[in-house]
Amino acid sequence: MPDPHAPAPADPHVHALAHDAPHARPGAEWPGGTAYQPVEPDRFTRMVLRLHARAPRWAVPLAALGCVGLGMAYALISDPTQSDPDARPTCLLKLTTGLDCPGCGGTRALWYVLHGDLPAAARHHFLFVFALPFLAWLFAAWAGNRAFGWRLPEPRFSPKVIGGFLAAWAVFSVVRNLPWAPFPSLYV
Repeated sequence: MPDPHAPAPADPHVHALAHDAPHARPGAEWPGGTAYQPVEPDRFTRMVLRLHARAPRWAVPLAALGCVGLGMAYALISDPTQSDPDARPTCLLKLTTGLDCPGCGGTRALWYVLHGDLPAAARHHFLFVFALPFLAWLFAAWAGNRAFGWRLPEPRFSPKVIGGFLAAWAVFSVVRNLPWAPFPSLYV
């Protein structure tokens, strides 16, 4: 009877490949025993890694906040609520099919939120307005921890809750495109 703790016989081809690799290191094998060559990072990747290692703790949260701020500034400057009635849509799905995509109305909802008009924002994209406080708190908790080491309480969402939100978003995306009452009121 074979010993169950004895190592399995290796495939001679795989074994030969693993030893023929000039830079193979122990433990750098896939489960089948095939060795892989480590990829040498290029100059740009090395530069980015050096910058990341030297950057202060608050740099990444500040950069993320800057990106969010630029998006909000664009929404404020562009005023997405004022467009010609016969202007072509900028959303590719709406342009090709005439249907609202899952994100349609999000920029207008952001514009209304920034102006303090929550009912109008919810009219354009209810789920965006619903998710906004959660997203803001998650960002604040992450940025506070990353930049200053603060341990703010972070909401923990189970996969079922996230799946339920995504399912509600999918249903919302379909329902807002239905042509009979009361669903046309959700069409933006």
